[in-house]
Amino acid sequence: MRRLPRRRLSRTQRRVKVRALIISAVLVLGLTTLPAQAQTYDPAYPVCLQSYGPQGGISCRFASMAQCKAVASGRSAQCVTNPYYGKRRR
Repeated sequence: MRRLPRRRLSRTQRRVKVRALIISAVLVLGLTTLPAQAQTYDPAYPVCLQSYGPQGGISCRFASMAQCKAVASGRSAQCVTNPYYGKRRR
């Protein structure tokens, strides 16, 4: 088989390709190193609100079940006891 001659890129074309490669690499690295949003249980509060839906999550900022239920009223959420209440972080 006969090989076709490779077309050489001009200096400008090479620079554009290298810049595109560098920008792509920086974007990929930047997006993969972003911290994930964690759902944490704060051990200082005995009650957590667990919300459902696209913006759902767990918020442990309630001193009583009644306080949590007042916030959860009318929302797709429920109040649960904090399994880590009273435990200290190390």
